[in-house]
Amino acid sequence: MIKKKIYIAGCGGMLGEAFYKQFSNEYELCCTDIDVNEDWLSYLDFRDFDAYKEDVFRFHPDFLFHLGAYTDLEYCELHPNETYLTNTLSVENAVYIANQLNIPLLYISTAGIFDGSKDVYDDWDIPNPINHYARSKYAGELFVKENMFQYLICRAGWMMGGGHEKDKKFIQKIMKQLKDGNKEIHVVHDKFGTPTYTHDFAKNVKFLLEKRYWGIFNMVCEGLTSRLDVVRELLRILDREDAINIIEVDSQYFIKDYFALRPSSERLINKKLNLRGLNIMRNWKVALKDYIDNYYQEYL
Repeated sequence: MIKKKIYIAGCGGMLGEAFYKQFSNEYELCCTDIDVNEDWLSYLDFRDFDAYKEDVFRFHPDFLFHLGAYTDLEYCELHPNETYLTNTLSVENAVYIANQLNIPLLYISTAGIFDGSKDVYDDWDIPNPINHYARSKYAGELFVKENMFQYLICRAGWMMGGGHEKDKKFIQKIMKQLKDGNKEIHVVHDKFGTPTYTHDFAKNVKFLLEKRYWGIFNMVCEGLTSRLDVVRELLRILDREDAINIIEVDSQYFIKDYFALRPSSERLINKKLNLRGLNIMRNWKVALKDYIDNYYQEYL
């Protein structure tokens, strides 16, 4: 049986690693990135339309996955032109290419497109981005939705995955403090969201793809939480609750380093997945333990 082919652009990060592992056995993949940090990656800058088109056309895939983006909010605030080139115009490139090949497109969006004025957001709430990162990602959403017939837009929450080599997000930052021997950790008590384990996310995308469902889907781990609760659960998993002192602070404590405006709540619920019986995302506590067990064994 001939395997279907997927071209995955921007596959060098934490999410790309999970997609490679979840799809590589059943699909023929072509995985590219500007950072060739795996032997299964080849070089491509998807901001270069001609190069992007040539590479995808050469592979002639059945699906195009567009994963990569700048996700550092402070970097995006300081470099808006580069942000829109990378996070928005490259998505337009992907739409043009997918349409010419008449194949479906996967685009990854974010809970950050909401402004935090509500406690919880479902798939039909209207986004209102409040920083350049969120604005650039929402612009990508709109372009895909308005210009493609078959597409998947999957919105992730607080991403976790990839381990110390690829995870540049919250879990790795806490793990680094523990590795450095910190006995006190300052954690904000005023930020709320929904963690999203990269492997659960990739599995649920695969499930939708195989069922041939299209459209926009919130896709986060189950359970509403906060930064503070995530750290508490992480320390419990590591059996470090008594060894580490958590100092609760508000977001102003970190304002010098994290100056980009952030919504107070980025909590998503997978309403469409649930209503259609397509939600295979696990509870965030279960997924967090799985992540630590598989990527941070030296800490256990």
